[in-house]
Amino acid sequence: MTNRRLFPALAAAVMLAVACGQDPPPPPAPTGPTPEELEQRRLDSIRAAQEAAEAARRAAEEAEMEAQRRLEREREEAIARARDVLTETIYFDFDESEITPNAERVLRAKVDILRANPSLRMRVEGHADERGSTEYNLALGTRRSEAVREFFSGFGLQADRFAITSYGEERPAVRASNEDAWAQNRRAEFVITSGSIDPGR
Repeated sequence: MTNRRLFPALAAAVMLAVACGQDPPPPPAPTGPTPEELEQRRLDSIRAAQEAAEAARRAAEEAEMEAQRRLEREREEAIARARDVLTETIYFDFDESEITPNAERVLRAKVDILRANPSLRMRVEGHADERGSTEYNLALGTRRSEAVREFFSGFGLQADRFAITSYGEERPAVRASNEDAWAQNRRAEFVITSGSIDPGR
């Protein structure tokens, strides 16, 4: 009877002793990034920030260059427009050297540019149609050139900025003998001889 009571207790003690003698379970595996991974992430973040900054710098430089190119195009276009105004031909009535209203409009546009660009010098070339003698047409072309120079002088522009010459009937714009051709040949043409155009002035 006594042995029956001791057996369960002895079995429990043996099991306890066996259990206590085993190695403890291993600790749980660490979770999250390793120190190496954290360092790599930091380096990647730095590199990404540097690349973004470099991309922004390049974009800003390209935008600045494009703005400069646009300003240069606009400047060249303004110079071309001013040159077109300065070299626009004016026309005269038959056997006349007086400035017509249409010619005055053209000349006034030239005055504004000439005032803004005092270094500009021009040659005014007078022409006539084929009717009349060579000598008469040369003199008529001269009167037409002089009328233009006097017009400019009346607006305060120095007369010595404008050289005058006459080709008479020698250089027709249209080689024909009709009223349309004659009307186009009674003219004064303009040549820029020196100076430069500053469109910003």
